Amino acid sequence: MMGERDPQAPMWSYRVNLDKRVRSDHPLRRINEALDLRFVSGQVAHTYGRRGNKSVPPEVILRMMLLLFLDDIKSERELMRIIPERLDYLWFLGFGLDDEIPDHSVLSKARKRWGREVFLSLFSRVVQQCVEAGLVAGSKIHVDASLVDANASLHSVKPLEAEVVSAIERTAQEQLQKLDEPDEEDEPPSAPSGGAVGQSEVGKFYKANRHFRNTTDPDATLVRQGGLKSRPRYKSHRVVDDAHEIITALETTTGAVDEGHRLLELIQAHEHVTQQRVEVVIADARYGTTPNPIGCQKRGIRPHLAVLVDTQAEAGNRDQIYSESRFAYQPQSDTYLCPAGEVMRPRRCHPKRLTWEYVTKKGTCLLCQLRVFCTRSKTGRTIHRHREQTLLDAAKEQAGSAAGLADRKRRQHLMERSFADAANCHGFKRRWRGLWKQAIQDLLIATVQNLRKLLRHLTLTNPDLAHRLRRLIQALTALLTSRAQAFAPS
Repeated sequence: MMGERDPQAPMWSYRVNLDKRVRSDHPLRRINEALDLRFVSGQVAHTYGRRGNKSVPPEVILRMMLLLFLDDIKSERELMRIIPERLDYLWFLGFGLDDEIPDHSVLSKARKRWGREVFLSLFSRVVQQCVEAGLVAGSKIHVDASLVDANASLHSVKPLEAEVVSAIERTAQEQLQKLDEPDEEDEPPSAPSGGAVGQSEVGKFYKANRHFRNTTDPDATLVRQGGLKSRPRYKSHRVVDDAHEIITALETTTGAVDEGHRLLELIQAHEHVTQQRVEVVIADARYGTTPNPIGCQKRGIRPHLAVLVDTQAEAGNRDQIYSESRFAYQPQSDTYLCPAGEVMRPRRCHPKRLTWEYVTKKGTCLLCQLRVFCTRSKTGRTIHRHREQTLLDAAKEQAGSAAGLADRKRRQHLMERSFADAANCHGFKRRWRGLWKQAIQDLLIATVQNLRKLLRHLTLTNPDLAHRLRRLIQALTALLTSRAQAFAPS
């Protein structure tokens, strides 16, 4: 007898068990088994009072934030509307069918109360689990950064008042004065944006932003990209391990911070989280500035960087004069031999570029017959040599090796895949307003991406799950084969 559905909804239901409603191989069930979030309550306990209404448990709040980026839900309001409709969400959060779903403002208030450290701890714990699972080798890493438009339009960019402009210019001048006095370790000081930058970078930062300020998101800086108009942007810096593409370190800065100045700090963060020593680092030409190859060499790291071309040597070629390659360096006497056979000796060391100037004796270039092919200067030819030129030459040789070229070719699709996955699947292009909020969002997105790789690895290494997956694939293959045979022409 054919049955009919009763349109009247039941008034009570005593047999609903959400644990039975969620299938055994559900991704949220595997995340729940792999991720231990009990540390959150202890870490944020000092941010709550002892009296008043009880808040939503911190672990539940963090689970909601993970759902927000795991399924790329467009907003927190939308998440709160979806939760009552999804039995798997209710089970993952520990809610019952009749429990009241909290307001969306609970998430933003928790972020403001907790700060960035909680999310950094979550990211580090997941990376450590990946290390324990054998997904992180740690010895070879790829570094890159991506510009992302801020959640603010150009219409919100307004000119600053004269008093504010003068204050910013004073701050810029102070930063430039600090850069005129290099420290013993040759590390540039930090900029107001939170990243270490050089003199040219500080100048560029204030030149682009000293007369205008974004009223919607003041932390976002105006940056031009690809010949298009300047827009308010942030920049996300990432370290990706070569073995299984696990994100091991990241940093969020304003868009005006040059990624080349963050390389050594990112390497240090990677080694701190993974407890693995870096042996090879791969990056593009933006990281090929002089301090990076030298710093890597001092740390015993092979820098497979796309080293920038020597602009002075190239300028010589353009002006139809002898390039620096025509001048032979003599390490025994620390001198250069010019094409005319004259000896060039060191005169002084540039305090900012840290390069020695090599010149001939006074008046030698004026009487040289090759002067027209050697220099356009009235005082004579000058050769610059970095005080760590030996390390720089070794780094260039390593970068130009076959292994270096192969690593940089692999890096092109590896880093693009990491950022593309974040943008297409986890809302990387949807930005919160404020630098500290962007940092939290980047940490959550990277955590979710690492979790997916960790769960995939645990699934393949679990004999029971792997057996069930093979049986499912075999059943689907048999079904498709039978369908194809049924509809095949006789």
